[in-house]
Amino acid sequence: MTLQQLQYIIAVDRFRSFAKAAEHCGISQPTLSKMVAKLEEELDVRIFDRTRHSVAPTSIGARILRQAEKTAQEAARIKEIVSDMRDRLSGELHIAVGPSIAPYLLPGFIRVYGAECPEVSLTVEEMRPDSMVEALEKGRIDAALATGGVRRDGILEIPLYEEPFWVYLSEGCLRRLPEFSPEQLSHENMWVMKEVQCLRESAFSFCKARETGRRIYEAGNIETLVRVVDENGGFTIIPEMHLPMLSERQRENVRPLTGDCLSMRRVSIYIRHDYVREKMLNSLVAALVRVIPRRMTVPSILRGPVRL
Repeated sequence: MTLQQLQYIIAVDRFRSFAKAAEHCGISQPTLSKMVAKLEEELDVRIFDRTRHSVAPTSIGARILRQAEKTAQEAARIKEIVSDMRDRLSGELHIAVGPSIAPYLLPGFIRVYGAECPEVSLTVEEMRPDSMVEALEKGRIDAALATGGVRRDGILEIPLYEEPFWVYLSEGCLRRLPEFSPEQLSHENMWVMKEVQCLRESAFSFCKARETGRRIYEAGNIETLVRVVDENGGFTIIPEMHLPMLSERQRENVRPLTGDCLSMRRVSIYIRHDYVREKMLNSLVAALVRVIPRRMTVPSILRGPVRL
């Protein structure tokens, strides 16, 4: 049994395809199939059930795969410890970003990180929160950037910034007040985007407007939500970093939220509790701080490096 064989069966399980797993591992399909079959022969069990149309782990295979993932992660961690001790930051950094956050941070972050850490191979992909947690647990990504409040054993949350919400009105909205308090929002035609606006820790959950609003928009694109309001009337709630993306005419339709209720979202970095690359993590934090408005940034992030 070799570490390479364990990595091969992990890839097969991930893609549920020998062809896609072989492509991911950079080897031919016959070679990968031979290595997996050799491991099954050595263990005297079938790790995968194979049919013409699907590949799935057997019951014993699922248990072997869980242990293989742990073993592969621990082996990778040895290399990470050595890499993090070097003077020049290098290696790979794979992060996931929520689709409701990506438009505001990614353009500037990619530019800053590429300039400050040229020897790091950076991979960024958009993921929904549930997919992020699974990817973190399986070691497929190093860190995730998502709305705060995700709780799962083995996953650590590092609060990054807090962003206020603003009211965005249609031009024909009858209630064109100079400002709004949260309790006033349930009396109009409100459009809600579940992923962004159903805040776990808010004293006023915008999702309470379900029963009074006409619909709930489930996608992850604020720009589309704004256009829905422009086209259909009513209003919605948008994060502050979206304001510069509005046209001059649209900015006339923005109103502040007032009152004591928490009307903002916290955005955090999530890592595994056993993540060891402290220097790599702080390179991520430093680049993000460069593109986040300072007044939104959590004070503890500004005070100094994150300690693992």
